[in-house]
Amino acid sequence: MHAAAWCALLAALPAAADICKYSDKDGNLHYTNVAPEKGWKKISCGVGSSGNSAEKGSRTPTPAGFPKVDAGTQKSRDDLRRKVLTEELATEERLLAEARAAYANGAPAPLPEEKEVPQKYSERIAKLRQTVALHEKNIEALKKELATSR
Repeated sequence: MHAAAWCALLAALPAAADICKYSDKDGNLHYTNVAPEKGWKKISCGVGSSGNSAEKGSRTPTPAGFPKVDAGTQKSRDDLRRKVLTEELATEERLLAEARAAYANGAPAPLPEEKEVPQKYSERIAKLRQTVALHEKNIEALKKELATSR
């Protein structure tokens, strides 16, 4: 189930219900307010709020004495963050170009040992395809993060 579906499910649950976090035998996480399947391990309980939905939208006030950052310091931190993200984006774009060149549209030249064992060739192509997809996802995430930065 996708995260959005889980959020919708959690929002639809009664506010007073305790939601528990479980791990199944495969290590997948599950959040539920009903008895789990046999073999699930309880990780935590009380994930849900016992208050009403209006309380969920309100923010907790900042405690007195909580350290505050002046605008200049925050701007400096934001600028540094943006610089780091931009550098990471440039690196990922370079790595993506290299990965695409190695992948060669799914038809790279077989290595000598791969000519004797075709399974090795198909495994290498699968790894190259995964590498391309990973760099594409990283670039997408970095661009999204840069778009939200101040």
